[in-house]
Amino acid sequence: MAQPETAWGPHPEPLTVASAPAPEYGSGSLADLLPTLAAGLGVPDMNAAITELTPADRNCVFLIDGLGWEQLKAHPEDAPFMTSLLATSRGGTGRPLTAGYPATTATSLASVGTGLPPGAHGLPGYTVRNPDTGELMNQLRWQPWTQPGVWQPYPTVFQLAHAAGVHAAQVSSPTFQNTPLTRVALSGGTFLGRLTGEDRMDLAAEQLAAGDRSLVYTYFAEVDGAGHRFGVDSDTWRGQLMYADRLVQRLAEQLPPRSALYVTADHGMIDVPFDEQHRIDFDEDWELSAGVALLGGEGRARHVYAVPGAANDVLTCWREVLGEQFWVASRDEAIAAGWFGPHIDERVYDRIGDVVAAARDDVLLIASEREPKESAMVGNHGSMTPAEQLVPLLEVRS
Repeated sequence: MAQPETAWGPHPEPLTVASAPAPEYGSGSLADLLPTLAAGLGVPDMNAAITELTPADRNCVFLIDGLGWEQLKAHPEDAPFMTSLLATSRGGTGRPLTAGYPATTATSLASVGTGLPPGAHGLPGYTVRNPDTGELMNQLRWQPWTQPGVWQPYPTVFQLAHAAGVHAAQVSSPTFQNTPLTRVALSGGTFLGRLTGEDRMDLAAEQLAAGDRSLVYTYFAEVDGAGHRFGVDSDTWRGQLMYADRLVQRLAEQLPPRSALYVTADHGMIDVPFDEQHRIDFDEDWELSAGVALLGGEGRARHVYAVPGAANDVLTCWREVLGEQFWVASRDEAIAAGWFGPHIDERVYDRIGDVVAAARDDVLLIASEREPKESAMVGNHGSMTPAEQLVPLLEVRS
């Protein structure tokens, strides 16, 4: 369809909600990974949704925070070992998984650990409104405090596997052992804290061998941290990628018999330039802030909570101002489009914004006064673009 003409030439049409590439919930998302592995281990009521995977007796998931599929493919010289495994991704199809929406750590880790999409586990953003208090809750830092088991009541796959006699273990930084996010997303079996990446790899291999049926998770955060601070093509980021690559190889070379190692990530990342064209400041924009009670989410995946009676006006304004660069949807439109999964639990419905805005272009909606640290980040993520949404599922078998 031809675009309407203006005095300055063609005028881009606003993005439609239907044009957003919703995650592959139920067949190829992060939420489908552990249930597929657990089903292969004989854990009851688990669904092998990622049909390309072949069961193994011992399974290890190594999650590298922030290492998206596109970033990995763009840096073969910095990650030669993982690059050699690209063809093994997703059961030898050479395809990635989708992270889920939004593509952010708290949401993705909850999807991994519970085996549920965000609309069920209830962590649908970086910050979301708590309907019981009316306050924004940061689900990564768990501030303000909210009872974890009430906020996310479902058992984790590790808990279900442990109950079914599978040896379940998480090997990560000791910092994460007692956090609420770990409790709601990754608890079950044994948590083993180790400071260095090398120690984690060695211990993960030991834990795999500790059971005839094993499910082990290990984690590396520094790729994400370097990307946020310096960008995904900085020397610092490349250095962390090189180190992560060596860790993957170290673990792969120690796999006990009958093991499968899966290397994945919680999201990818893009760098956004520091100028007014690419960084729209909500705190300085009277149009976007009109009628808004709370601004949640993050720069590329916003939850917008309207004052009572203003939701339709806010939606109209945000579409007019941002609709050529963001997919802008009402809560019900985003839910119907499957952004948060095939269904939404009742307790989760009002955590989702009255308006949901997901960036398509290389642009951020920052809030320089409310979110000074987040607004200063070089690398960002959250939306449904391939750079953010696609994550590897590299595989090594013994």
